[in-house]
Amino acid sequence: MPNRSVFIKAATQISLQQPLSESWLSSPVYHDGESYVRSVDPDFRKWLSPLEARRMGKLLKRALVTALESMRLSGIGQPDAIITGTGLGCIESTELLLNQLCSVGEEAFKPTPFMLSTHNTISSLIAIQTKCQSYNSTYSQKSVSFESALLDAFLQMQLGDISTALVTGNDELTPTYFGMLRRMGFVGQPGQAVASEASMAMMLSCEPADALCEVCSVHLTFLSPDEPPAPGEPVDAIMLGVNGIASNDLPYQRVARQHPGVPLLHYKPLFGEGYSASALGLYSAAHLLSRGVAPAFMRCDGVDADVALQRLLFVNHSDGSNQSYIVLQRVP
Repeated sequence: MPNRSVFIKAATQISLQQPLSESWLSSPVYHDGESYVRSVDPDFRKWLSPLEARRMGKLLKRALVTALESMRLSGIGQPDAIITGTGLGCIESTELLLNQLCSVGEEAFKPTPFMLSTHNTISSLIAIQTKCQSYNSTYSQKSVSFESALLDAFLQMQLGDISTALVTGNDELTPTYFGMLRRMGFVGQPGQAVASEASMAMMLSCEPADALCEVCSVHLTFLSPDEPPAPGEPVDAIMLGVNGIASNDLPYQRVARQHPGVPLLHYKPLFGEGYSASALGLYSAAHLLSRGVAPAFMRCDGVDADVALQRLLFVNHSDGSNQSYIVLQRVP
């Protein structure tokens, strides 16, 4: 049975930071004291005509542009698979559809919001725009949606079924849905990282040339809230999805106790909290490994010093039980 290596060739983002840029590594933008901030969008006219843009919601524009940029940077224009993870899908189009149904009824509402309101619209749009007729799938598993998509691609590549894959994580957060999630306690709590949006695309390949890093392993597991994870292999740092809320941070504290003395990193102060926050976390981890160092401002263990990186463990969870463990390694 083949067991091929998997590499991240390119990874791009649209988020709280400068879009389609790694300037956050030297000049990070913070939103301290704010509970909700939307993404910073690029000038979509560079990629989309006015006619194309007017038919797409914000999330579809972001998803398409990050995908196109990842394809351009990797030199892979026709991946063997396009796989998306999204918690909410195109929620803005869904809201517009429901509002029209309430205001004008079923006979007169516009069809476009209905057509764009499904979760798999994102992967489908990327495939149509790039004329990619290969494997296409979408995962919607709350905060581990992106990892579910990544695991699908990783297993297919290791088995030799595909050689390249575009894996994306996309979520938007409208004011209305932010209010709902705040009442549920998921975002917007005192002391919590700012709630925001995420669009991230990464190109995976079995070829190591010019790769950002290697994906060594991807594991998704179910653990009871009181069950500690098993100790893992030695790593130079652990990147955690801590956001300042005790119920969210407790599983990460258990992971840290299993690796005493290992430097701890975080990403949500930079990129915010949301169902696809982990996509931006893995994006940041890949770029840190490509440089071989994590700056001191990304540490969350009280130590003010850079961390030399060769191997990194990325940890995320949804509801404290569905947990993901991804090991990344610097490419020599």
